[in-house]
Amino acid sequence: MALTIAVLPGDGIGVEVTAAALRVLRALRGDLEYEQADVGGAAIERHASALPDATLALCRRSVALLFGAVGDPRYDAPGSARPESAIMGLRKAFDLFANLRPVKLIWGLEGASSLRPELLRGLDLMVVRETTSGLYFGQPKRQFEEDGVEAAVDTMIYRRPEVERIARVAFELARGRRRHVTSVDKQNVLETSRLWRRVVAEVGRDYPDVELEHLLVDTAAMQLIRDPQRFDVLLTENTFGDILSDEAAMLTGSLGNLPSATFGAAEHPSGRFGLYEPIAGTAPDIAGKGIANPIGAILSAALLCRYSLSDEPSATRIENAVAAAVAAGARTRDLVRGGGPALGTEAFTDKVMTAL
Repeated sequence: MALTIAVLPGDGIGVEVTAAALRVLRALRGDLEYEQADVGGAAIERHASALPDATLALCRRSVALLFGAVGDPRYDAPGSARPESAIMGLRKAFDLFANLRPVKLIWGLEGASSLRPELLRGLDLMVVRETTSGLYFGQPKRQFEEDGVEAAVDTMIYRRPEVERIARVAFELARGRRRHVTSVDKQNVLETSRLWRRVVAEVGRDYPDVELEHLLVDTAAMQLIRDPQRFDVLLTENTFGDILSDEAAMLTGSLGNLPSATFGAAEHPSGRFGLYEPIAGTAPDIAGKGIANPIGAILSAALLCRYSLSDEPSATRIENAVAAAVAAGARTRDLVRGGGPALGTEAFTDKVMTAL
């Protein structure tokens, strides 16, 4: 029987860029079954739930999830259902604790970055972000009134096993790269960061062949701009990783360039189960205009081939096709500098298809 890929476009530009990624993926892996389902704001509108039972059931029988983005300004009012609960729900349902965000500069896009080209040569780092704990999942989490004053609380919590397992992901990855891990925390202020630093250091002793350094998150943010080539594997907790990976994406010229893969401890019988998504979000200001950058989504499809299908040839072909399209001058609006021509989402994808 054919393996099933759950296609979850979501909201905003997630619909457009997922269509581009699916088009590329189908061209190389026509042997797979692709089944689409609603998540996020689209699912709330149609099913009154950001993560309907039918969508979750599809995910459970799939080898991988191709995800777009979730978020809709219509649900920003206090007390409204939150489209973002879909991605949080998927992370919890499948224990998807390890988010990998590879940050590589595509040759030809040096001018799209705000940094000088010499700072970007050879840029190749991996952000490893913990995604099932920390501030986003801690309880209590609520808004309330205290003595007539509005207030809100979020709880940040980490447990030793959660830190240990994400640290091992980072060290194992570093062994296949340049053998350097930079662990990010805020241990001068936060108790969770003091635990984080201590546990990461203990895990690091099991990897004597990998160099470990610790940086405070504000220093890490500064160093990403000052000297991005110094980083190999950047290990972070949930909130810091969300922020730093967006900053790192801009080194490549656009938030729309970055793919991601998220894994859990469990394996699918036919491969490594994972969720694959670009990190750019729903971008409601440009949604529906056909101008979104599909690079991150297309490269997420490459990661799906690499990790969940164990299909390195297809992954490499996709990555090379994106690089070839860019080298030939293809640019979406966010990548154009100096008034050059810009392609829409579909036209850019056409160039990638030609390069395939």
